[in-house]
Amino acid sequence: MATLCERAEDDGFDRRDYSLQAWDAQAPPEGLFSFWKAAVPHPDAGRRVFVDDDVLWDLFERLADDPRRRRIAYRFIIALILMRKKRLRYIGRTGQGENERWLMLPKGAEPNQQPIEVVNPRLGDEDVRELSEQLREVLRGEL
Repeated sequence: MATLCERAEDDGFDRRDYSLQAWDAQAPPEGLFSFWKAAVPHPDAGRRVFVDDDVLWDLFERLADDPRRRRIAYRFIIALILMRKKRLRYIGRTGQGENERWLMLPKGAEPNQQPIEVVNPRLGDEDVRELSEQLREVLRGEL
């Protein structure tokens, strides 16, 4: 089992992996935010994505109401990844500056469905690279 646990010292996450036997034998780890079942590939196998789209979507939704700046930035990066994977579609924006929100619809949304608002944390290129690398490290997948 792969887990995503909140760090107490900042708004970041740590990934912790457990065998199924260890997972069943103990209480959930402290700070548990999310978890999913993962398979360890054979060392000779090609590179594989460890986190599927449903896990990313779950993280995106769970971060929706978190007001911490770093978590807002993580959600924005996950939204960009979901856009690249065609799970979210950008339809516009509202507000300006610190209040700018990107409006998005999930794949297969009904025409009258309320758009999802994603705060634009106004990240620079270096911020996006750094946060993407941190997410990649935590999730150990190709983002």
